[in-house]
Amino acid sequence: MSETVPYVVGSIELSLALAGAVLLWRLGLSPTARINRRAPLLPPWNARVSDFLVFLFYVLAGSFLAALASGALVKQLPLRGDEVTVFNGAAAQLGMLAGVGAFWLRPGELRPPDRPRMGPGIFKSGAVTFLIALPVLMVTAKAWEVFLQICGLPTERQDLIGMFANAESPWLLVIMLALAILIAPLTEELVFRAGLFRYFRTRMPRAIALIVPAIFFATLHVNWETLQGLSSLAPLTVLAMVFSIAYERTGQIGTSIVAHALFNLNTVLLIFSGVGV
Repeated sequence: MSETVPYVVGSIELSLALAGAVLLWRLGLSPTARINRRAPLLPPWNARVSDFLVFLFYVLAGSFLAALASGALVKQLPLRGDEVTVFNGAAAQLGMLAGVGAFWLRPGELRPPDRPRMGPGIFKSGAVTFLIALPVLMVTAKAWEVFLQICGLPTERQDLIGMFANAESPWLLVIMLALAILIAPLTEELVFRAGLFRYFRTRMPRAIALIVPAIFFATLHVNWETLQGLSSLAPLTVLAMVFSIAYERTGQIGTSIVAHALFNLNTVLLIFSGVGV
């Protein structure tokens, strides 16, 4: 790869972050934006506690059953190393997604307005959300890295980042791309934003409703045995909060799904260019 590629990609990334900072000011922080701020468009999830617990059961059961099936299949397939990790990860995500789908599509259980909506404009609002998130994440990631260094804690990146950078099998790379750009954004937004955040939003203080699901989301990306990926804990917590705010403002889960997919795509492109390794 040409030595100029990382510099070009880095320049583009900084330009995107600058555009995001401008959008953040114009749409969120400026006096005009604060005065003209519209009421959130996200309707409350009128679910009983029992409904929410059933939702969690469907998600966890889907993930558990997928893990069982994945474990049995791995023994029958010629997989090893990173291939096993990717296969199990894909199975867990698909199991959770199946659980979410089974819950929301239960016949006669919920009125249509209670189900997450995906309407027009999600690509534009998702792109804007992604751009706004970039400068916030850059600042958070740098501050968190300094904090970890002061505390003597590891700053290694997630396993998945190294797997992308070192993937040798074409089919493994295709599966990882699908997992990162399509499956994970859809699954995680339906679980953490359309599920946890939306339920907590009208039942506890807004700040807690934003923070609690975000922390749950971020902790899943850390290997707590080795602390690998700890460097992503604070940035991903902030990212999840940005996604929740975008979902709250637009009322469309598609906004955060698109933003999440663009964020993952951006990360993958940075890795391939040599900037993110």
